Amino acid sequence: MLVSGVLTFTMFYGLFAPQAALESMFGVSFNGTLENIVIRSWSVLIGLIGVILIYGFFSQENRVFSISVAAFSKVIFVSLVLLYGQEFLGKAGPAIAMDCVVIILSGVYLFAVRMQRSTD
Repeated sequence: MLVSGVLTFTMFYGLFAPQAALESMFGVSFNGTLENIVIRSWSVLIGLIGVILIYGFFSQENRVFSISVAAFSKVIFVSLVLLYGQEFLGKAGPAIAMDCVVIILSGVYLFAVRMQRSTD
């Protein structure tokens, strides 16, 4: 959770270098003001998911909520890329793979927590 949080947090760099963030993530560039705004906003939102994961790692009482929000966000991102952005899989593949690992581990963790609560 901490590793995923730190890696996800690094997307904040897109706030300051949106062109570089877009090129490193998808291998494409943009040339408009709207794209600049959207990429900066997207980078901050992803960075905030990283903050949520880091916070959840250190705050046991908020861990389930934190990991649920992050996993849901990652499921949406992976689904959108697989449905609408298959041409970006070559460049975004490592991020997709890492997000899939986080989604699976989050699901296992949430299932284990649920099982433990039901036995208590």
